[in-house]
Amino acid sequence: MLLEIKNLSVSLGEKKLLEDINMSIDNGERHLLAGHNGSGKSTLVQTIAGNNEYKIDSGKIIFDGRDVTNENATTRALMGIFLGAQNVPEIPGLTVISFLKHSAIAHRHFQTGKDLSMGEFLTELEKIRERLDIPKTWLNRSINVGFSGGERKRLMLMRLLMTKPKLAILDEPDSGADKSVQEMIVSVINEMKQTTFLFISHQEKFTELVAPSKTTYLSSGKIML
Repeated sequence: MLLEIKNLSVSLGEKKLLEDINMSIDNGERHLLAGHNGSGKSTLVQTIAGNNEYKIDSGKIIFDGRDVTNENATTRALMGIFLGAQNVPEIPGLTVISFLKHSAIAHRHFQTGKDLSMGEFLTELEKIRERLDIPKTWLNRSINVGFSGGERKRLMLMRLLMTKPKLAILDEPDSGADKSVQEMIVSVINEMKQTTFLFISHQEKFTELVAPSKTTYLSSGKIML
């Protein structure tokens, strides 16, 4: 089992958003988190990823055999939890290539204790850039500044392929993406055999393409059995 959530209750300010959530995700799953808007899906995935805006009132999050309930988002990311958020921030002044380089170096050192050479990084980056048909000019642009919704999704896929996480959480990856980008997302999911996916989608056609192996339904902050 890769992820286990035990009796998790979460609040934001005075408002309780999730109550007594229990769910598990096995290695290799394509797990769909379903439910109407406001049911708590994004709250749950943000909490799994370590967003400290959300307060864990009770319960535990176990990832890859380790209790990460009190770990910060950076540690969880380095352990292999990737979040492709629905609303990504613009970061003026931080280029795409700088961000990817620092992320790749941190992941390599955390996981192996070894350093990543610039040559290795650039070789991998070029392979992935060509795979996603991303122009070289994008690499020197500021993170998400001036990028369309579909372009931001392709940058997300680049980050995903560079870090090769154990668990990739994709919050509505199809939102703002045209048909060709949606097909690219599905293609990347299909080729990443060593990564487990937890995703949210409201589009039936996209969900059918991903072909989830398991579905968990949320309603009003609770799991529907």
